[in-house]
Amino acid sequence: MDTPTPELQTMPLGLYDVVQLALLGAGFALFAYFVYSWNSLGEVSPRYRPSVLAGLCLSGVAMLAYLLLYIDWDTGFRLAGEVYVPNEEARTTEGTRYIDWSVTVPLLTVELLAVCSVAGSAARKLRFRTMAAAFLMIVTGYMGAQVLSEGRDTTALVVWGLISTAFFVYLYVALIGAVRAALPTMGAEAGASLRNATILLLSSFGVYPLVYAVPVFADVTPAWFTAMQVGYSVADVVAKVGFGVLTHKVAKLRTAEDVRKGVDTHPEAVWSSHVHKSDAVLPPVRGAGAPAGDGRRPGDEGVSAS
Repeated sequence: MDTPTPELQTMPLGLYDVVQLALLGAGFALFAYFVYSWNSLGEVSPRYRPSVLAGLCLSGVAMLAYLLLYIDWDTGFRLAGEVYVPNEEARTTEGTRYIDWSVTVPLLTVELLAVCSVAGSAARKLRFRTMAAAFLMIVTGYMGAQVLSEGRDTTALVVWGLISTAFFVYLYVALIGAVRAALPTMGAEAGASLRNATILLLSSFGVYPLVYAVPVFADVTPAWFTAMQVGYSVADVVAKVGFGVLTHKVAKLRTAEDVRKGVDTHPEAVWSSHVHKSDAVLPPVRGAGAPAGDGRRPGDEGVSAS
């Protein structure tokens, strides 16, 4: 079966604007999350900080990718009456998207696993396997969508899509297993947020193969092309921003749990949704001749937690 690949084509004014706004909106959302991650590093303990750092890195990469996507889209067309016509500099968006995903999707697995309870060599092995599976899922998808299906024959698209799906399934199984093992080790509120974050991430992952499969079942008209770009952009925001906010909440709640149990210290009081979760606890000062940590910072005397 032959069908057009998602190449750039003449775009009506309205559809061109929808794609442009989707790219711009996703880029702004990722920039906002980048700033949020940058300024919230100190809210979680070093034990869970790799999750925030992964979110910071992936949002920075994705933000730059959307800047390139917007520039390519804005400069790749010329207005001809009531339509936008691709010019000689026009480029499809898929190549840039796949480069973005090859970096950010493995980092999403790091962001999730860093707030689970896998530790030591088991954590290193699981992190390596999930990052490798995520990377191979993207690379094999790219091979099918961009490299080997240029002749408008969907055979390569389907075959490489199935290969990508194998890595996709492994990723689901591995991440769900890590989350299920971690839930009994944390409080109810942190557990609920972790479940929500996992559901959100894996649900958003499901959007990508659906969009990938569009050329198999339909001619990629301007309307279909617009729907694909909007779908990718929305899924990116959900998977990176929505998921990141939830994992950050898990990291804060687990930080507070560790402080309350006395197994860790944190120089700031932990708050979540305007609810006080734990006091500030400084590490013991060696040689000071004073008890190791009284649960308050200097100057906090007489301040009650509410």
